[in-house]
Amino acid sequence: METVLNVELPPDQIAAACRRLPGMAPLDMADWLDVNDAYVGQMQLREALLASRRSEVVAQEACAQGAAEELLALVLERLRLRDDFEVAATQVRCPDGRLVEIDHSAPLVTLGHLVQEDFCILQEQGGAYLLTGAVLCFPASWTLAEKLGRPLLGIHDPVDSYTPDLAKRVQRLFDAIRPERGMWRANALFYDTPELFHPRAESDPRVPLSKEPPFLRSERQSLLRLPDSGAVVFSIHTYMINRKSLRPDDARALAER
Repeated sequence: METVLNVELPPDQIAAACRRLPGMAPLDMADWLDVNDAYVGQMQLREALLASRRSEVVAQEACAQGAAEELLALVLERLRLRDDFEVAATQVRCPDGRLVEIDHSAPLVTLGHLVQEDFCILQEQGGAYLLTGAVLCFPASWTLAEKLGRPLLGIHDPVDSYTPDLAKRVQRLFDAIRPERGMWRANALFYDTPELFHPRAESDPRVPLSKEPPFLRSERQSLLRLPDSGAVVFSIHTYMINRKSLRPDDARALAER
């Protein structure tokens, strides 16, 4: 697939990625949706994935429909506050000139056409938060098909750093999220290849990295609770940058981490 790279990262991205896990900080809703130098290229890739591999990048259980519609309404509300989007009753004109029809019957698909963020919906069932719907065009070594319907701990089974103690802390964090008090964190991992669509099944072995992988993939991950449905939204904005383009301070911070 086409290579889409960011020219630079947000100023606070690497500092956030270096915080101790889970590394959460209060979310300013003005910073929730980011439109940056890779918007055109990332949206072209998302359009292609939604057209040719929709079953791999969009999935939703019936119980998530109301939450997905509420999420779409929230995103549209935020886009109305921006100068680079024009939101009308039935369509949105995006910064790259595309007109996106608003389909309330398929809210996750609509979201996938509008912004660079991926969105996961988690709903509490039986005392655990389950992944009940998502538009995930840019997976980082996981697949939506394997995670849908699973609780947080099951979703993170293959992640070594996701210990039972950390899982309890994350569960408490989810319980504490209020609609008006979102949270965000960041990560940063080096890759040998720049593919944004990078799925990997749990049974597939990890390919060993080279000594100095040339690309840095960093996700800006936000958590917020929808006020009506009570669902938690996990949004992921993915940045991919050439290692040589890192600011010197960011390169040092990553090396020291």
